[in-house]
Parts: sequence; structure tokens; C-alpha cells
Amino acid sequence: MVDHAGLIEVLENYPVIAAVKSHRDIYYCLTCNCKVVFVLYGNINSIKDIVHRLKNAGKIVFVHIDLLDGLSAREAAVDFLVKNTQIDGIISTKPSLIRYCRSLNCLAIQRFFVLDSLALENIRKADQNDSADLIEILPGLMPKIIRKLSVELNKPLIAGGLISDKEDVITALSAGAIAISSTNHDVWSM
Repeated sequence: MVDHAGLIEVLENYPVIAAVKSHRDIYYCLTCNCKVVFVLYGNINSIKDIVHRLKNAGKIVFVHIDLLDGLSAREAAVDFLVKNTQIDGIISTKPSLIRYCRSLNCLAIQRFFVLDSLALENIRKADQNDSADLIEILPGLMPKIIRKLSVELNKPLIAGGLISDKEDVITALSAGAIAISSTNHDVWSM
């Protein structure tokens, strides 16, 4: 399992994160240069094998716990993933799961959908409570917001959602994101 400093080092060298949402995506992900993978699908029966396959390929694996079928987004689900898979961390929109995951010495990424100024204020509050290792904002095509948050926050920022070409990647990274996440296979090859 990678630690916080190790994850930051990997993201600085490999800033494109493969976000997989199907078995087909896993196939492409296994041969791409991305070192970090966000698993955005699966269920209680399949997640162990999904994570195992990615870990065997040398990937750092985060599971979006809110998107898993058969597991409610509760502490018991975090326990299940930590005890029964080789995850490096979780992704969640739920602050309580982020805090609980961190209490188990597991990495946690808090995902925010930036829709309005209230969402921006919630991101600032999450940064102050110091529970997440990283913060992911969606959509990732907001260079002005990325720039502002990357200066204000004490945590590294990942830009995700709607990133579809090299220009989007460069713009997000230039604005201050440490990495981007994308489900687009072409982006994974950049």
C-alpha cells in the first residue's frame, strides 16, 4: 500500500489517472502508462477481483465507495474494502467515510461537484478539517477555479470530469491541479 508522500510523488511523475467504469476499461488500463487508477464500478462480488487484477499490474488503486453495488456507503463498507481487497484508498463524497478511512491509515480522496459558491465553501471546510489526503473536483474544465483552489487549499487537487484531450490535461495541470482523472482511453495514453 502506498502512503501519502509516495502517492504525491507518483502523481507528480504520472499526473493522468485512469478512471475505469467497466471490465473493458480495465483491459485498456492494464497496458496504459497510468500508475493510479480510480475504480468507478463494481459490486460486493467483483471488487476484490477488479482490485487484484489492477494491483498485479502494478497500479495504485482507489475505489469510489459510493458507486459500489451491494455495499452501502457506511463504515462497514470501508472495513470490507480494507480487509478484503488490496486497495490503496477510497474516493467518496461523504466526509464521514473519508474520516473513517483515514482513521484506518488508508488513503482517502474526497470528491466534490463544483456547482456553485456553496460547493466552493464546502471544499474550503473540508480542507480545514484535514481528513482527506487529496480533493477531487468535477468538472475538471474550470482553470480559474482550479487555480484559486490550488492556492487556497492545503491538499493537492485532482481535476476530473469532462477532460477529453491534451489541451484539457495541460490546462488543468497548468492551473495547479496535481493530476487529472479521466475515463477517456485516449487521455490515458498522454
